[in-house]
Amino acid sequence: MTSAVYHIPVMLAQCTEGLAIDPNGIYVDVTFGGGGHSKEILKHLDKGHLYGFDQDEDALANAPQDDRFTFVQANFRDIKRYLRLYGIKQVDGILADLGISSHQIDEPGRGFSTRFSGNLDMRMNQSAEISAKEVLNTYDEGKLHKIFGIFGEVKNAKTLAQSIVAERAQKPFETTEGFTAFLKKFAPRGKDFKYYAQVFQALRIEVNDEMGALEEMLLSALELLKPKGRLVVMSYHSLEDRLVKNLIAKGKFQGEVEKDFYGNLIRPLEPITRGAIVPDEEEIAANPRARSAKLRVAKKLGK
Repeated sequence: MTSAVYHIPVMLAQCTEGLAIDPNGIYVDVTFGGGGHSKEILKHLDKGHLYGFDQDEDALANAPQDDRFTFVQANFRDIKRYLRLYGIKQVDGILADLGISSHQIDEPGRGFSTRFSGNLDMRMNQSAEISAKEVLNTYDEGKLHKIFGIFGEVKNAKTLAQSIVAERAQKPFETTEGFTAFLKKFAPRGKDFKYYAQVFQALRIEVNDEMGALEEMLLSALELLKPKGRLVVMSYHSLEDRLVKNLIAKGKFQGEVEKDFYGNLIRPLEPITRGAIVPDEEEIAANPRARSAKLRVAKKLGK
């Protein structure tokens, strides 16, 4: 298995530049995946060390055999706990590419894509208990409505939730192909695939508790980063980007930024880039899955 097949890293140069790598520093790639970003970081390290996190056991096959690299099979929400097991209390930089890997999308059995027929799974951690099948067949109408409305921004979320509950009483949902066929009558005309993508995104976020995990990882990053350490996060939908943007700008996920007596902003991070960095047209043409990516870079404040 090669990283080129597994996943094409998005904005590779921009991510590496954002980390401002110290050759002797400690870095963490919390979304190792195909290892594309990690292998590029390793090129810039001398006596430094890189820790790569990924909860998907398939990613282990991509781990480089390098004394400067340690693979950690764990959800990035537990980054602080696992790093402490290795005696690491502070790091120089943290990279997070929040997109689902091409390998996961293109593997029919994983159930992430509407293009294939497979089990309604969507678990990034294959040992996790809850799959998309359990969500669709056991969640009550209110919870389904909330998931599709918030995580998928589906406009007819209430109608969809009601119909799912009625349909499963006759026959449980089993496959991505069957569920996509069911969704067809609810999709706006001419926007079928966008609608399917919104619904599948909502299910995937719920199955993997992606928003909860992201919040925990980002708060841990604030503690782990050394002063002047870099946080580099690439998101692919507005829910993720909003969390990252707010944390960098305000030091928290919600509410207004706090100021001291003199009117200075009280926040642990300082943005390095003005707004989000996006891929250029050339990269999007070569890798269409990069088109929705937004990259934000920040520096930890303090002496």
